[in-house]
Amino acid sequence: MNKIGVLFGREDTFPYTLIETINQRNVNGITAEPVQVGGVMMAEPCGYRVIIDRISQDVPFYRAFLKNAILTGTTVINNPFWWTADDKFFNYALASKLGIAIPKTVVLPHNQHPSDITSKSLRNLMYPLNWQEIFDYIGFPAFLKPYSGGGWKHVYKCHNIDEFFHHYNQTGDLCMTLQTSVEFEDYYRCYVVGRKNVHIMQYDPRRPQAERYVLDAPPIDPEMKARLEKDCLTICNALGYDMNTVEFAVQDGIPYAIDFLNPAPDADYHSVGADNFHWFINAIADLAIETAQKQPEVAQDYTWSAFLKG
Repeated sequence: MNKIGVLFGREDTFPYTLIETINQRNVNGITAEPVQVGGVMMAEPCGYRVIIDRISQDVPFYRAFLKNAILTGTTVINNPFWWTADDKFFNYALASKLGIAIPKTVVLPHNQHPSDITSKSLRNLMYPLNWQEIFDYIGFPAFLKPYSGGGWKHVYKCHNIDEFFHHYNQTGDLCMTLQTSVEFEDYYRCYVVGRKNVHIMQYDPRRPQAERYVLDAPPIDPEMKARLEKDCLTICNALGYDMNTVEFAVQDGIPYAIDFLNPAPDADYHSVGADNFHWFINAIADLAIETAQKQPEVAQDYTWSAFLKG
């Protein structure tokens, strides 16, 4: 029996609907259930052929469990080794090398020293920083946001230098990026599943949280749709994510990719709406079943790079 496990946190609609959808398909030898895990024995199989991970980014114990599971032949969606190593600033730099439109971005030193770090530990850090050079490169307005954050937390729009320092001085020991603002006419959030299936959702981050998915929007221009799909697949194939969302802000007809480190993307029925929800459920169910039917690959090459490849 090939078991598919779903590892999740506070969300309710996605995990249980996914489990029900997989089980209702009655695929021979495949069942789905919520993951059950206690103390994890080193290098011992966990009993799941596939695990859909929705929560390990917030729970280090789960991340350790998933890495051990991969060592013994479980496929985890998404790969926790790459997810552990990834950050948004690197993603921007990588995507720009791949020809994706990316707003100018600078990673900044922490406003306050991280815990247990003193000035002596930072003797390689330029002081004072050449702020004018940074401001000339980025321009205003600009967005100040965590280099590897999520959920629109600690994101500030700065219209001038005074606003920048006002917000930067509140970021504590977070590592932040400053990014040229895209004054968008259109905005899209795109589900990408299995590095091959793309579902484009019109989105408006200026609306209240519960109303951001635009459910009554007009059809997307075919050329724009093709560009978004191409860029989504380019990004997710480069990053190795099988479950992700990619966000684009469109200015002067150019879709700028501004957020694509979302390996546990929003999938709540009440948030994304029925059509988007059911597309995502069925795409993940297809991927999980397809993966479970493949022969498991138990590690032979015990080097970090081998696990990064999945």
